[in-house]
Amino acid sequence: MKDVRSTGSERGDVSRRLRRARAGLLALALFPLLACNAEHRAEAPLPDPATHRHAPAGALLGYRATAGTHAWQGVPFARAPVGALRWRAPQPLPPWAGVREALKPASACLQRPSMLTASGRDALSVGSEDCLYLNVYAPAFQDSELPRGDQRLPVMVWVHGGANLIGRADVYDASALVARHDVVFVSLNYRLGVLGWFRHPALARGADPLDVSGNFGTLDLVRGLEWVRDNISAFGGDPDNVTLFGESAGALNTITLLLSPQSEGLFHRAIAQSGGRWSASIAQAENWLDAPEPGLPYSSREILARLLIQAGDATDRDDARAQLEAWSEAETAAFLRGRSGDQLMELFTGDPPPTMKDVPLVIREGEVLPDGDLLQAFARGDYHRVPTILGTNRDESKLFMSFSSEYVRRWLGFYLQIRDPGRYERDAEYGSRLWKADGADEIAIAMRPHQGPRVFVYRFDWDEEPAPYGVDLPKIFGAAHGFEIPFVLGNWDLRFLKRAVVSEDNRSGRLALSEAMMSYWAEHAYRGTPRRGREGTLPEWGAWGSTGENTAQFLVLDSEGGGGIRMSDDVQTRSRIFADLAADPRFAPGELCSRLADFARDSPNFHAWELEKFGCEPPSGSSAQAPKPERGA
Repeated sequence: MKDVRSTGSERGDVSRRLRRARAGLLALALFPLLACNAEHRAEAPLPDPATHRHAPAGALLGYRATAGTHAWQGVPFARAPVGALRWRAPQPLPPWAGVREALKPASACLQRPSMLTASGRDALSVGSEDCLYLNVYAPAFQDSELPRGDQRLPVMVWVHGGANLIGRADVYDASALVARHDVVFVSLNYRLGVLGWFRHPALARGADPLDVSGNFGTLDLVRGLEWVRDNISAFGGDPDNVTLFGESAGALNTITLLLSPQSEGLFHRAIAQSGGRWSASIAQAENWLDAPEPGLPYSSREILARLLIQAGDATDRDDARAQLEAWSEAETAAFLRGRSGDQLMELFTGDPPPTMKDVPLVIREGEVLPDGDLLQAFARGDYHRVPTILGTNRDESKLFMSFSSEYVRRWLGFYLQIRDPGRYERDAEYGSRLWKADGADEIAIAMRPHQGPRVFVYRFDWDEEPAPYGVDLPKIFGAAHGFEIPFVLGNWDLRFLKRAVVSEDNRSGRLALSEAMMSYWAEHAYRGTPRRGREGTLPEWGAWGSTGENTAQFLVLDSEGGGGIRMSDDVQTRSRIFADLAADPRFAPGELCSRLADFARDSPNFHAWELEKFGCEPPSGSSAQAPKPERGA
């Protein structure tokens, strides 16, 4: 196999640049919160007697939220997964007695601090293991006026993003969407990181198959959907018309729940915004790095070794490994359950921190999720065939690249300038096209034969950010990862995007596009197709594959100034992208293998074995998160 080395030039040294940019992938975890974390209230709002609801879970009292809606926050949907329930499937919570005031958010799930948690910046962790709570927003009805029977409203259940490493549900205020289109909105927490996805044989001893799976965060979402099924009628919602939707990791989780037997019948439409098919095999989730089937850097065995060293019970990894191999399963399980939350979170410190390719995100184990390639499961038809919207943003990769000092200069900490505009656009183009192929187009291609014209795809193209102090945000960010969230929720009172996106100059086009997107999303929730929106006045959103080969397949979402809302045929597949990569004259001699090695090392959408297509050596120490398909597949 030919090994084409990079030149020593600055242009060719992409490997060094992107390795330093690995922390930028943490922005995948940071951005959904960064974008949507409005300031938390200093005090809880006053309870509103009109929000008194009698649900099977127990009586609730909420408050009047923005846009005239009612809201209930911090509602428990499962027993606290602490003590003996750590690394166990979530357990139903018995009904509570009396009236529970649901006036403020509950704790986020345990996670590492970020720039968003200023109060915990110097702490090892923020949040709590007692975190399985949800939030409900509904139109403001008196209890006697609640919709009942066939009049009940569509329910939209939001899964927050954050790379399955950080995030929280309560920061997403969808009051505008709820008030504008008469839907019930639910957002829910789920366990994250090592507490959400962790599989080790010692924890399987005498356990239920769901407990053995290691997919605890996925099962939390299933349990949340069960709570919605059993209780949402008390808020005017229809348990037989539930739309599951989310962004980034929330979209990944939506896609995986389409494949999970445990979620069958719990939702009836799906929307995946900037998702993907990232996952880990059992071997990657459990094994040592140097096993014949290598594990990930943060597999359960590697984490155990780190914990032993942290506790002072081992001097190094080899010593820890020898001790662990001598322990019984009972001793190993007791040691794991005896570690505190801070001790677990301390393992994820470092500069740069672990990325998505270092940690099992969701686990392909055969009980909760398929044990093989997720795309092949869609191709076989082994999924819940509900009407589905899939989409990505045109410039997904630019957000992460903007965090890299090798791509972008920062003067005085805020003045941003792209170092090499040509290289920036080129690298962002391929990363974003791969995201579209993985998160939307190839899934749509696989689904279409099984469910016909009930698959819809979009690309979000809006890039009319302001240019404060001459900083070219439209070029730096463009239609970046996460930028569609405020358009979907109709919420512009946001911490980061309020500065990066909102301006008086773009107001009319921005608000018109937001109205259109809310209308499409709500129509899909009502009817299982976005069609022409709730009022029937928007451009027709045609289904994927309904117009034949080489014709319009997906909807472009943009303001009138950017070309407007329109159908497009610019379909992305990995084979097309790889062919374009191989023929692209913008790569200097010898640079292509270096660039592909960086994709394999740092991008969740590219895998080490794919370098073989180009005659390139995989990067040393790489561990692909996707299985290499069988020959001929």
